[in-house]
Amino acid sequence: MRRLLCNCGILESTDKGFSWLEKGFLGIDGAFIDYIGATRPTAAYDEERDMSETLLIPGLVNAHTHTPMTLLRGVGSGLPLQNWLFDTVFPVEDRLTPEMIRVGSELALLEMLSTGTTSFTDMYMEPQETAEAVLSSGMKANLCRPVQCFDPSEPPEENFRVRQSVELYDRYNDAGDGRLKIDFCVHAEYTCTAPVVRYYAGLVRERGGNLHFHMSETKKEHDECVEKYGVTPARWFAGLGAFDARAFAAHCVWVTGEDMELMREHGVSAVHCPSSNMKLGSGFAPVREMLGRGLNVALGTDGAASNNNLNMLEELHLAFLIHNGVAGDPTALLPEDALRMATVNGARLQGRPDTGELRVGKRADIAALSLKAPHMRPCLDPLALVCSSAQGADVVMTMADGRILYDRGKFLTLDAAAIYERAERAVRALYG
Repeated sequence: MRRLLCNCGILESTDKGFSWLEKGFLGIDGAFIDYIGATRPTAAYDEERDMSETLLIPGLVNAHTHTPMTLLRGVGSGLPLQNWLFDTVFPVEDRLTPEMIRVGSELALLEMLSTGTTSFTDMYMEPQETAEAVLSSGMKANLCRPVQCFDPSEPPEENFRVRQSVELYDRYNDAGDGRLKIDFCVHAEYTCTAPVVRYYAGLVRERGGNLHFHMSETKKEHDECVEKYGVTPARWFAGLGAFDARAFAAHCVWVTGEDMELMREHGVSAVHCPSSNMKLGSGFAPVREMLGRGLNVALGTDGAASNNNLNMLEELHLAFLIHNGVAGDPTALLPEDALRMATVNGARLQGRPDTGELRVGKRADIAALSLKAPHMRPCLDPLALVCSSAQGADVVMTMADGRILYDRGKFLTLDAAAIYERAERAVRALYG
């Protein structure tokens, strides 16, 4: 199908940054953008859609989350990470069934679609449940089954999580015409053993996959790794071969200058999760320094239990503000830096070079923001408006591969009422 979006503001990506069309036209042929311009194209389209008083931006990419944790939203609030995780989260997660994980994922998809996210990177158990939800929804996702090991004597080849991770890759990678990609995952240094990481990293390299892990999220985690092994978590992962894969690390709050240089040398991306890091009191990641060193830095919400939402526009707003405040410099993180982190940098991390930007030839992964609300008027600087003013509720359309998935409050691929009902039943069973 060929569709033309008319009379809309467009934040087009160029080699020099973002270019602003105040009232433009964006043409879509199937899954791809085939026209962007200030004048109506001469080519014919099957459907024309008036998008007056809207602003088109690239679909947002949530580069680190745990979608089924919508069912744990608010659990353990007010605790530091280690207590939050081991004393409150893990006990609830032990009671989760595959059906609960499925509906928790579906609830997350509703939340992300309604706030402009078109693709996300997820780390959770029973990921086949999330995979089926993604395939039904029309969204894009990179999923993984996290590998953990708490028994130092366990042979790596007998770790059932490693086996499940590889089986997931073999079953689902590139499903849904490539909308679904399967990554590999080590949960963290403090939840895994060196032999398992070394063995698993070899499997990842053999398959040419992405490797996802938490790293240096808290000072306690970082310092205890140095105390145990004599090296930082980054050096520990690198020494076990994990950085030799296409690796990306979530949080990176306490990475050192040497860690960042090691990441740069190996092409390891970082995922910044400002809401989660502030809620759990973990600190502020050195994002400006990472970007200055040439690292690819993406943006993620983390799970709904540590955020407590999956609203990437809020995450973008916070990322834009806090680093300027911490640095005492209003130019420490510019609006274009923040928007790239939330879009094309995340797409690059996912291994999706054909999206993350509004450009001719790129996939039509698009979010449309209404300009009608008082806080969105006037639109004098669209980049500043997106980074400082826009709210999740301003999203009026979310599209992936040229297919409209969310349209002015309506979910076109998911049964929201049925998902809410099943989610309520799951919550009663978990906490009843």
